[in-house]
Amino acid sequence: MGDSPVSTVNLTDTHTGHRLLIRWVRWVGRSALPVLVVALLATLGAAYFTVTRIGINTDTTDMLSEELAFRRHNRALSQAFPQFSDNLTVIVEAATPDLAEDAAARLAAEIGARPGLFGEVFYAQGDAFFRRNGLLYLDLDELEALGDRLAEIQPLLAALGQDPSLRGLSGVLRLALGDAEAGPDGGSAEEAAAAVAPALEKLAAAAEALAARAPGGRPVPAMSWQALLSGEDPEPADKRRFIVLRPRLDFASLEPAAQAIEALRRLAAELGLTEDNGLRVRLTGEAVMFQEELGSVRDGMGLAGLLSACLVFALLVLGLRSARLVGATLVTLVMGLIWTAAFATLAIGELNLISVAFAVLFIGLSVDFGIHFTLRYREAVEAQAGSGAGSGANSVDALAEAARSVGGALALCAVAAAIGFFSFLPTSYRGVSELGLISGVGMFIALFANLTVLPAILSLMPLAPGGRVLHSPLGDPVQRLVARHPRRVIGGALALAIGAAALLPFAWFDDDPMNLRDPESESVATLLDLFDDPRVAPYSAEVLARDLAAGEALAARLEALPEVDSARVLSDFVPSEQDDKLAIIEGMSIFLAPVFDTADSAPAPGPDGNRRALRDLRASLENTGLEIGSGALASGARRLAAALDSLASDDGGMSEATLGDLERVWLGSLPGRLDALGAALEADIVTLDGLPEALRARHLSADGRARVEIIPQDDLRDPAARRRFVDAIRRVAPEAAGAPVTITEAGRAVVRAFGEAAAYALVLIVVLLLVRLRSLRDSMMVLAPLMLAALLTVGATVAFGVPFNFANVVVLPLLFGLGVASGIHMVVRARHAGAAGLMATSTPRAVLFSALTTIGSFCALALSSHRGTSSMG
Repeated sequence: MGDSPVSTVNLTDTHTGHRLLIRWVRWVGRSALPVLVVALLATLGAAYFTVTRIGINTDTTDMLSEELAFRRHNRALSQAFPQFSDNLTVIVEAATPDLAEDAAARLAAEIGARPGLFGEVFYAQGDAFFRRNGLLYLDLDELEALGDRLAEIQPLLAALGQDPSLRGLSGVLRLALGDAEAGPDGGSAEEAAAAVAPALEKLAAAAEALAARAPGGRPVPAMSWQALLSGEDPEPADKRRFIVLRPRLDFASLEPAAQAIEALRRLAAELGLTEDNGLRVRLTGEAVMFQEELGSVRDGMGLAGLLSACLVFALLVLGLRSARLVGATLVTLVMGLIWTAAFATLAIGELNLISVAFAVLFIGLSVDFGIHFTLRYREAVEAQAGSGAGSGANSVDALAEAARSVGGALALCAVAAAIGFFSFLPTSYRGVSELGLISGVGMFIALFANLTVLPAILSLMPLAPGGRVLHSPLGDPVQRLVARHPRRVIGGALALAIGAAALLPFAWFDDDPMNLRDPESESVATLLDLFDDPRVAPYSAEVLARDLAAGEALAARLEALPEVDSARVLSDFVPSEQDDKLAIIEGMSIFLAPVFDTADSAPAPGPDGNRRALRDLRASLENTGLEIGSGALASGARRLAAALDSLASDDGGMSEATLGDLERVWLGSLPGRLDALGAALEADIVTLDGLPEALRARHLSADGRARVEIIPQDDLRDPAARRRFVDAIRRVAPEAAGAPVTITEAGRAVVRAFGEAAAYALVLIVVLLLVRLRSLRDSMMVLAPLMLAALLTVGATVAFGVPFNFANVVVLPLLFGLGVASGIHMVVRARHAGAAGLMATSTPRAVLFSALTTIGSFCALALSSHRGTSSMG
C-alpha cells in the first residue's frame, strides 16, 4: 500500500479477522438505515431498563471481599454489637458547660421521642445512673478538692436556694464582702477574699457581655455555675456533649441518612440550639461522613462528566474538523455509554462509589475508537477524490478501507484495554473489580458501536472530500527531531526513566480513608476537632472475648504493650475506692443540706426589690474597692461595680428588661446545676450488676461475649504509629477489629490487589502483543513508551506529593491497558506507511487527539471536591 491509502480494498492483503471486519462494515454501510433503526430501538430499551432497574450501593464495607480476615472479624463484632455500626454522633457545643449540658439533655429527649427515624439513642452524660454516681468516677484527690470548694461557697448556694433572684444574690454577696473585709470567725481576710473574688470576676464578665451586646444582637449566654462550683475555668472539652444514635439508613439511595440528618437539623432549630443562642450542633460519625462523601462524589462526578463531555466535544471539533464526523462520533459515544450502563444493570444490578466512575472513563476511552476510525475514513475519502472517484458512490469503499486499515488495531486496543480492566476481577477489592467488569465489557461495546453505528451514520451522511489529509499538528517538528537526533531522543528517555526509577522507593500508599474526604465538610472538620478531646478515641481497636473474665485477662495483656494506653472492659466502669469516696460525698451532703431546703423560701421580689438590692450591692462593692485598695477582691469589686454602672439607665436605675436579662445571665443556669448536684449527692455503692443496661449492652453481647476496647498510646493519624499499633495488638489478639485494623489491613489488601492486577495486565498484554504482532521488535517498541510512562507516573506522585490511595491506585493497571493503544496504532500503521512516511498519515493526529480526550476525561476528575476522585484525575 505504501504511504498512501488506496481507494479499494484488497481482501487478499488481510487475514481472516480483517476480512470479517471489512465485510461487516460493508454490510453496515449498505444496510445503514435498518441498522440505525435497530440501534436506536436498542438504545431506548437499554435506557429504560437502566433507569428503572439500576441500584446504588453506598455501603463502603461491601467494596472489599467478605472473605478477608479483618472483614470477618469486623462482621463478628458488628453482629455482636450492632449499635456501633452506622452511627451518627451529635456534638452539642456551647459557650459554657451549663448551656451545653442543658441543651444536650433537651435534644436527647426529643430525639428519643422519634423512634421512626432513629434507633438507639445513647447519651451517657444525661443517664440517671451517671447523674447520681458521677462523683464516684472522680479521682479521690479531685473529689476532696471539690468538697473543699463547695464548702467555701456553701453560704452562697444556701442563700440562693432560699432566694434564687437578684435580691438573694446581692444579699449574699454583700455579706461575703463584709466577711472578707473583717476575716470571718477570726480567719484571715485573704482566705475569704480567695473565695469571693472569683465569683465577682465571673459576675462582672457576664454583666460586661450583657452591656456590650448591640440592640437586637445575640443573647448573652448564662454564666457557668458549674465552673463556679468547681473553681476551675472550663476546658473546650467541658463545653461539649455527645449524643450517639443510629439513624434509619436507606442504602438504595445516594443519601442513605438524609431523612435523619434533616430531622436533626430541623429539631435543633426548633429547640433554639443555634449560634444565635450561643450553641452549635454539629454532626459526625460514620453515617453522616459517608453521606457527605457520597455528596462530594456525586457532585464531583456530575461536574467531571459535564466538563469531560465539553472537553471531548471541543477536541473532536479541533481534531476532526467536520461537523458530520463530530456528530457521528458523539451519537456513537452516547449509544455505547447507554449500552454499557445497561450491561452494568444486567450483570451487577448496582453501582458502588468506585464503579460509578465508569461513565467518565467510557467517555474518554471509547471516543478514541471513533477518532481513529473517522480520521482514517477521511483519509480514504481524500484518496478516492485524489484518484478521481466520486465520494458518494464509493462511501462504502472508504468505510471498508478504514476498517481494513485501522480495524485490526482498534480490536487489539480494545482487547488490551479490556485486559487492563479485567485484571481487577481476581482481586479482593470488589469496588474496582466491578468497575473492571463494567469498563472491560464496555471496551468491546465501544468497539462494536464504532464499527456499526458510526459507519451506518457516515454511510447515510457521507463526507465530502476537503482536498487534504489531516496530519498531526506536531508531525513535522517531531519528524525532524527524531530524524536528526534519534540517539538524543532515546538518551533523554532513558535519563527520564532512570530519574523516575530512583524515586520509586519513595512512593507510598495512604491507607487512611479520612484523607480522601473533604476536610471542610462538617463531619470531617468536627471529627478532626475531636482528636484533641481526651474523652474521644476515634482510632480505638476492639476485640471480642469469650466472656468478661476472658476479656479482663486479655485487657491486662494488651495494657502491657508499649503501643497501648489502656484496654477497657465493662468491669472498668465499676469505680475504685468507693468507700472513701462515699464518705466524702456523705460529708458534702450534710453541709450542703441547707441548699436544698426550700421550706422557708422567700417570695420572688418585684423589679423594685431587685433594683434596691443591686443599689445596695453597688455601694458595698465601692466600699470594698476603697477600703481594701488592691488585690484580687478589690479588683473584682471595682470591675463588677463598673459593669453594673454600664447597665444602668440615665437615672441610675435599670429598666425592667435589663433586670430580666441580668437575672437570666447571672442565675439562669443555677437551677440545673443545683439539680445535678442534688442528684450527685445521692450516690450509692456501684456494682457490676448495677451498671445501666445501655452501658452493659455496649460491652457485653446478648450471648455473654465481652468487648475489649483498646486505646492507643500514640496518635494514630501517623501511618507508621498506626501500623505499629495494629501489628502489636494482633500479635496478642489476632481477631482484633475496629478502625485502625480496618484501615491498615484494607490498605494492605488493596496494595496487594493492585500489585496482582498490574502484574496480570502487564503479562497478558505482552502475550497479546507477541501473538498479534508476531514480532518481538514491534512488541518492544509498543511497550517501551508504556514502561516509561509507568515510571514517570509513579515518579510524579513522589515529586508532586500525591500519594497513592484507595481511589487513584487504579491508574497503574489501567495505564498498561490504555497506554498501550497509542503504541499499537503507531506500530501497525508504520508497517504499511514506513517509519519515514508515518507522520504524513492521519494516525499521529488520531493518536494525539485520542490521548488529549483521555487526558481531558481524567483531568476533569481533578475538579471533584472528593479528594480520592480528584487525586485520580
